[in-house]
Amino acid sequence: MSRAEMDKLGWDSCDVIIVTGDAYIDHPSFGMALVGRLLEAQGFRVGIISQPDWSSADAFRALGKPNLYFGITAGNMDSMINRYTADRKIRSDDAYTPNGEPNKRPDRAVLVYSQRAREAYPDANVVIGSIEASLRRIAHYDYWSDKVRRSILPDSKADLLLFGNAERALVDLTHRLAAGEPIKSIRDLRGTGFMVPAGWKPDDDWTEANSTRIDTPGKIEPHPDPYEMKSKETQSCASGSADGAKPDTAVLEKPVLILSREERLAAMKEVRAKTVVRLPSYEQVKDDAVMYAHASRVFHLESNPGNARALVQAHGEGAGARDVWLNPPPLPLAMEEMDAVFDAPYARAPHPAYGKARIPAWEMIRFSVNIMRGCFGGCTFCSITEHEGRIIQSRSEPSILREIELIRDKTKGFTGTISDLGGPTANMYRLACKDKKIEETCRRLSCVYPTICSNLNTDHSKLIRLYRKARAIPGIKKILISSGLRYDLAVRSPEYVKELVTHHVGGLLKIAPEHSEDGPLSKMMKPGMGAYHEFKRLFDQYSKEAGKEQYLIPYFIAAHPGTTDEDMVNLALWLKKNNFRLDQVQAFVPTPMALATAMYHTRKNPLRKVTADSEAVETVRTGRNRKLHKALLRYHDPENWEIIREGLQRMGRSDLIGSGENHLVPRTSPKPGLVAMERNRETPGPDKLAKKFGHKTLRPGAAIVRKPATKGGPAKGKSNLARTGHK
Repeated sequence: MSRAEMDKLGWDSCDVIIVTGDAYIDHPSFGMALVGRLLEAQGFRVGIISQPDWSSADAFRALGKPNLYFGITAGNMDSMINRYTADRKIRSDDAYTPNGEPNKRPDRAVLVYSQRAREAYPDANVVIGSIEASLRRIAHYDYWSDKVRRSILPDSKADLLLFGNAERALVDLTHRLAAGEPIKSIRDLRGTGFMVPAGWKPDDDWTEANSTRIDTPGKIEPHPDPYEMKSKETQSCASGSADGAKPDTAVLEKPVLILSREERLAAMKEVRAKTVVRLPSYEQVKDDAVMYAHASRVFHLESNPGNARALVQAHGEGAGARDVWLNPPPLPLAMEEMDAVFDAPYARAPHPAYGKARIPAWEMIRFSVNIMRGCFGGCTFCSITEHEGRIIQSRSEPSILREIELIRDKTKGFTGTISDLGGPTANMYRLACKDKKIEETCRRLSCVYPTICSNLNTDHSKLIRLYRKARAIPGIKKILISSGLRYDLAVRSPEYVKELVTHHVGGLLKIAPEHSEDGPLSKMMKPGMGAYHEFKRLFDQYSKEAGKEQYLIPYFIAAHPGTTDEDMVNLALWLKKNNFRLDQVQAFVPTPMALATAMYHTRKNPLRKVTADSEAVETVRTGRNRKLHKALLRYHDPENWEIIREGLQRMGRSDLIGSGENHLVPRTSPKPGLVAMERNRETPGPDKLAKKFGHKTLRPGAAIVRKPATKGGPAKGKSNLARTGHK
C-alpha cells in the first residue's frame, strides 16, 4: 500500500495496481484482497491504493505506474447505494471505512477513479470491475439522477470491463498483457466488455441477431414441406446434346435429414457461439420506455453462461457512433478452482496502516465463512443475478473446514462462535440442475418461480453433513447461520430445517417473505405466503422439540413495483394479525439493470414479452406515496398515524381507523411528548436483544421486530439483521 512497503519487498514497480473505494482488508470476503492474492499466486506484484483522495491525480501516483494495468473497483458495494439511502439522502456512515467515517469515496467511484488514474498516467491500461461496473455495463436507468445513463465504458474511458466473478478472465488477461499482447487486441475473453467501432465483429463468420425493434412484422416466407423429396431447384446437366442444343435440366432428389436431439443442440450451440444480439441503442432506450423494458428482457434472457450470446449496444449516432460489446458471461468456477481462490494465504485482518481503527464491515464478517456463490432465485430487485449469476459455485467441504480452523487459530478476538456459514443464500450450497445438459440450455429466469423446477436438485444432505462436521471441530462452540434463508427450498428438506433450528439458530432467524400479496410477489418472483407458513410450522415444531425460545424474523420491501396502496394495507393487516412490529423497514431501491428497476422506470413488465400495449405495472414513485408505504409497515408507530389516516381516507378505507382489534390506527395521535415514551416502552434496544439471544453485537441498522406487550410482562423483542442495499 506504500512505497516503503515496496522497498521492503525489493520491488521497483508493481505489475498491477488495484484502486478501491473500501478500506484494505486482507480477507476473501473483500474483492480487492481476493483479486490481489489471486494475481500474487500467479507471480505478479500487486499494489493497492485504498480510498484515495480523488480531488487530484496525486494519490494515484503513490505506487508509480503499473507495468500492466490499473484495476479499478468501487469496492464491495455500489458506491451510490453505499452513500445514499432509498430516499436519496446521504448516509451518515460507511461500514467499509475505518471508524465508519462517511464521504471517503466519490459518487460513481469507478468513473472518478478511472479518470484520475488516466490523468496520472495517460498511457497506462485501465481495467474496471466490481459490482458497480457489472451493473452498469450497458445503458441503464440511474435512480439517483432519474435518467438513463450510458454504459460505464465510454464514460470511464476504460480499456476493458470485467463483469461478474471474473477470476478466470483476470488471470488470462494479466498473463497475456505480461507476454506483450496489446490490450486493444484482447477481445475473446468471456465476462469482458469493451468499446469497438460501429458494426465491428470478431470475424467474418459472425452473424448479428437484431433485437432493436419490437412487433415489427417481417417478410412472410412459406414453410418448406419436410416430406418433399424433390428439390424446387434445377441444375443443368454437365454435357449438352450432340447437336449443340441447350442441355436438359435434371431434377435433384434430396433425402430428408433426421438429426438426433444431441446433434440439433450441438448445431444450435455452434451457431449461438458466433451470434451477437444487437440491443436497442442508448439513444433508443433513453427516450423510449418500451424499448428500455424490451432491452432489459433480452439482456436477462442472455444470462445463462451455457447458452448466452454476445451482446452489442450502439452508443452515439452518425460518424461518432461506437458499440459497447459484451462477451458471454464467465463460466462458473469448478469446486477445485473455488477452493484455490479461498485457500490463498490471507492475513485475515485489516492492513496494519489502520492501527486500532474499527471497520464495521470487518467486524461483521471476520468470524464468518463464505461457502458458495450465486443464486438461482432470480428475485427481480436483487443484484446477484446480474453480477454472480444463477449457477451455484460451491467450495469443497475440506476447504471450508480448513477456513474455520484458521479463524479459530489466527483471528483475534475469536471466542468459539462462527457467525455464519453461508453466502448470497444460506441453503443453496451444492444445489444444481439434475442434468448438466438441461442446465446449459435452460432460459428460465428463476429455478424456483413460479414453482420449484422439477429438474432442480433440492437435496440438502451435503449441507447437513457440512454443518455437523463444522460444529465437531475442536474449539468451535457454536455455528450460527446468518445468511438469508430460502425457505421455499428448505421445506423440501424437513431434516435440514430440524438440523438448522436445533443447532444453528441463535434465537433469531431471518427470512424474506418480502410481501403478503400476490400482486407484488409476482413482480418480485417470490413465492406466496403458503411456503412461509409451512416453514414457520416446521420452525416452531423443531424449536419446541429442542426446548428453545426462538423467533423468525421476516422482512419486507415497501414501494416495490407492482405494489398498490391496497396491497400495503393488506400487508399491514397481516403484520398486525401475526403480532409483528417492525422497527426499521426497507424501501425498494432501483439498482441499475435489475428487472424490478426496469419496471420502476418503464411501468412495463419485462418478465413477459414487452409491447406498447403489454401489461402495465403499478409503480410508486412520488415521495408521499413511498412514505405511506413505509409507514404502513410501521403501522404501530404513532409518528406514522397521521399519514396512514390520510391514506386510508383517500382509499375509502376509513373502516380501518379506530381503536378496535380490527382497526389499523387510532383516530387521534398521542401528544408529541408521549410518542417517544411510547416507543421507548415498547421497543427493547439492540444491545438488550443481543444479550438476550447470545449475540455479541447486531449488524449496523438492525431492525427490531417485536410482539406487543401483554398484561403482566414487557414486549418480547426480536432482531432483524438489516440489508444494506444488497440481498
